[in-house]
Amino acid sequence: MINVEMLTKYYGNLCAVDQINFDVRKGEILGLLGPNGAGKTTTLRMLTGYIRPTSGTIHVKDYTIDEHPLEIKKLLGYLPESAPLYHDLLVYDYLDFVANVRELRGGSKLKRIRKLTELCGLNEVMHKPIGELSKGYKQRVGLAHAMMNDPEILILDEPTSGLDPNQIAEIRDIIKQIGKEKTIIISTHILSEAEATCDRIIIINRGRIVADDSTGTLKQSAGGESLINMTFRNTDFPAVEKTLGSISGVSGIILVDDQGESLSVSISSQSSSDIRADIYRAVKETDWILLDFHQESRTLENIFRELTKEN
Repeated sequence: MINVEMLTKYYGNLCAVDQINFDVRKGEILGLLGPNGAGKTTTLRMLTGYIRPTSGTIHVKDYTIDEHPLEIKKLLGYLPESAPLYHDLLVYDYLDFVANVRELRGGSKLKRIRKLTELCGLNEVMHKPIGELSKGYKQRVGLAHAMMNDPEILILDEPTSGLDPNQIAEIRDIIKQIGKEKTIIISTHILSEAEATCDRIIIINRGRIVADDSTGTLKQSAGGESLINMTFRNTDFPAVEKTLGSISGVSGIILVDDQGESLSVSISSQSSSDIRADIYRAVKETDWILLDFHQESRTLENIFRELTKEN
């Protein structure tokens, strides 16, 4: 559906996007993640034809952004981070205006407005001025605007930025519903939303792609330490450190809490294999009472921080 090759953008001497490559498959919901200034918005603006790349190519279906910008724009719906709305207009009047710009007329226009009103949950506010709406409803109006031409591809830049948890959940449900029929690219800072909504995630840092895969595969393949948390009775920290510190794969043991009656530790491991069986066998040889034993699951937030940290 979309193919990006060696895409690069310079602002003067600043390289905002540095030779990135990725594909987006038809019907996929792709999440574009990264810290502020990583190059996410610049990438989306190049995909939509809003700004021209310094070098590289963008193919959308059979079109290239350099030779067929209008054809590509007809395939896209774009919602920037700050939706460009006319706050003095009623919601209905605004959607009617957008439909006219998109050259929808008569019954087809009314049918499209009704469908988007239902999909985006705008029935209650259709006759209210946009300026009086909450930010969540303004985002819904912007989403309806982006979808007015029934695009094959929907590009959303920070669609849940500044929304409260209820509004985020509502926008997420709308995106999931749209994703059943559309190809969607979402830029977001909210990692839990990306994990819940997206089929695949690209993490970008300093203009370069540092990860590209499903969240499940990222969790399995990403490097870094794994942590095993344990709580005991009938022992002390020096004994735990001596007994478990000699196990192959254990890179460190930290005292988390010592309540006198119970002792909690965190065991770190750089080993690519699971060392929990070795730890259990070592504990079984002692007279310690094991109260808790679990491995801390890797989260998308852990992976994101590891891949985008400064050093």
